[in-house]
Amino acid sequence: MNFTAKDVSDLRAQTGIGMMECKKALTEANGDMEEAVKILREKGLAVAAKKAGRIAAEGKVAIKACGNKTAVIEVNCETDFAAKTDKFVEFIDKLLDIVLETGVADVEALLAAKFDAENTVDDYLKKEVINSIGENISIRRFEVVEGLNSSYVHGGGTIGVIVTGETTGDEAVAKEVLKNLALQAAAMNPKYLDRESVPASVIEAEKEIVLAQIKNDEKNANKPEAVLEKMVTGKVAKYYTENCLMEQEYVKGDKETVAKYVAGAAKELKVTGFIRFEKGEGIEKKEEDYAAEVAKLAGTK
Repeated sequence: MNFTAKDVSDLRAQTGIGMMECKKALTEANGDMEEAVKILREKGLAVAAKKAGRIAAEGKVAIKACGNKTAVIEVNCETDFAAKTDKFVEFIDKLLDIVLETGVADVEALLAAKFDAENTVDDYLKKEVINSIGENISIRRFEVVEGLNSSYVHGGGTIGVIVTGETTGDEAVAKEVLKNLALQAAAMNPKYLDRESVPASVIEAEKEIVLAQIKNDEKNANKPEAVLEKMVTGKVAKYYTENCLMEQEYVKGDKETVAKYVAGAAKELKVTGFIRFEKGEGIEKKEEDYAAEVAKLAGTK
């Protein structure tokens, strides 16, 4: 067996499928997690790995602009209470200033940067923030963009989005349109900007999964290959409309795509990209067993 009980548990958390089916999939995949997810999807047991990357962790996503530069950062902590403290919020705000002013390239460089006259960011984090709050706190990631952009932070730091663009027209109008696209990305969680941005390997893998799903359905057993191919094409088209920002249905419109909304609202605007951070995405949060903890403290377990 090339996997552990924890691997089975992780696969179940990611897909929402029962333990036995997850174990079978991992056995068939020789312990390869991605292959196991694919096997479950092919069997129609997992719907697009619906829980992937959605296990919660606490902390905050924040965004700050300075001139034509905008930065987004995620800092994690153990509890929601800690994320709301003045110390935590002020620390994140200072981090954004440092990122915008120094141009540090990654978290390692940020930790080594000067926080104040006496401390690096890492020193201040350990001596002042962690000691004061009493929780494990980590700077997870950040990104910086330059040029025309607009941003949105949802839920007090649950999700942060920056959308970038270029325009030869009215910049104020363009920024308003980009703001609406930031709202769209926060709500609809696209993975790519447009269909041209989707790697060919992703589409090929999706075609294989969809074809396996169709063939595993008894209703399609006697259908010719040409019909099955059309079904696959239709399913892949749906993948684009669900996962590409510009092809999604615009949430504030009347059954028009985001691309059509942009063309009508600011035809000189070219949307060039977006960044979307969701607090805790992909981080496994520790599940607390309070009954067990109380029993342990009482010496009964």
